[in-house]
Amino acid sequence: MNIYEETKFLMKKYNITANKNLGQNFLIENSVIHTILDSAKISKEDLIIEIGPGLGTLTQELLQRAKKVIAIELDEKMTTILNDRFHFYDNFQLIHQDVLKVDLKAMLQAEQMQRKQVKIVANLPYYITTPIIMKLLEDKLPIESITVMVQKEVAERLTAIPGEKNTGAITYCVSYYSEPTEVMVVPNHFFIPAPQVDSEVIHLEIREKPPVTLKKEEIFFKVIKASFMQRRKTLINGLANSNICTKETAKEILNKMNLPEHTRGETLSMEQFAQIANILCEE
Repeated sequence: MNIYEETKFLMKKYNITANKNLGQNFLIENSVIHTILDSAKISKEDLIIEIGPGLGTLTQELLQRAKKVIAIELDEKMTTILNDRFHFYDNFQLIHQDVLKVDLKAMLQAEQMQRKQVKIVANLPYYITTPIIMKLLEDKLPIESITVMVQKEVAERLTAIPGEKNTGAITYCVSYYSEPTEVMVVPNHFFIPAPQVDSEVIHLEIREKPPVTLKKEEIFFKVIKASFMQRRKTLINGLANSNICTKETAKEILNKMNLPEHTRGETLSMEQFAQIANILCEE
């Protein structure tokens, strides 16, 4: 039975449809599953945290390759299916909860795994992709990598080079904590029901240390957030409107860095944002 037939069988057996409120779309293409597994480089020594496993299509393959799979699922209907399918697997654990409310750091500490043995794998719901990615990165979890499928437009922003096309505030956060790569585009007809847009698999290799030196990490991210709050405004106005500093101070900083006063945040590199943040710490 291929994935398409299996998905239709499970949907009929349990009399379910995809929950639009939870952004559910069921993957029905084998090649995408194999690409996700290969890009995550899963081994028998690994602990995998799978977010939003749904019907368990990816889960089943993860269980064959990994030492243990902890699946976090919010939809109660899906947890029933997952328990039915995998309760005989001794390397399967199911958590019925919103991933944003799960203390992942405490959970991983209890597992006592090495950093290089813990990986995140997921087909993330479109509507909550950014909060989940931010949580995984900002919590500074002891993990090696994050391999996820997200909306294509979001993937392009997550993997963009800071300061170039498609840059957003989250671009800098992702690049600060990880080395992102695009893996493959997934057409919308590879899902049931078919979403209106295509998806993309991306891989984030977590850095052992940040690419820039900061005096205060908090100030660095405040500056970046302020510069993207109103994309059409200049960096000077963005910093002033967010009460990070006065316009006069912002002008002085740009002059010190030999940058024009009409500079917009979206054009700056990671290193330039770090320089601004470090200068502000001296003020």
